[in-house]
Amino acid sequence: MTEKVVLVFSGKRKSGKDYVTERLQARLGKENCDLLRLSGPLKRQFAKDHHLDYSKLLDASEYKEKYRAAMIQWGEDMRSANPAYFCDLVVADANELASIWVITDARRKTDMDYFKKNFSRVLSVRVVCDDAVRIQRGWVFTANVDDAESECNLDDYSHDIVIRNDGDQHELETQLQSLTARTDIRKS
Repeated sequence: MTEKVVLVFSGKRKSGKDYVTERLQARLGKENCDLLRLSGPLKRQFAKDHHLDYSKLLDASEYKEKYRAAMIQWGEDMRSANPAYFCDLVVADANELASIWVITDARRKTDMDYFKKNFSRVLSVRVVCDDAVRIQRGWVFTANVDDAESECNLDDYSHDIVIRNDGDQHELETQLQSLTARTDIRKS
């Protein structure tokens, strides 16, 4: 087991996981805090297998939404064969020198189990916001996406920390400060 701090974030689509984790990284410094996206290796391989534009699958575009359901099914098939597949890939590409790894997009209990099994200093962090805020951010309920395991598997998980991200910047910064203090992580 390593003493690296691993913060495993989860949340619904359009809850602001990327924004919150990027704010945390800005607070801690890129040299200290590496953002690891489990969806990165998934999207890279899916794009390769299906002859798609990988860079467009990384942003919040209509292009990604067009392929989301198929990408989810493909990812489920890969995880059925090996639940640790995407976790292993993201850890292999991580910056070993960073003292904090932030997993930006955990989707399943098996993701949480992987990090808790392999690292000693792990906290799960759930990003939440009201559905009205998600709608303002462009969320529209999509059957077979928003009710799929990839969106719902961690709904009943007992997270260590919950961060409310309804758009109040002062409140968000206060929560990030509290998270930083709780994990005893500081910008060097």
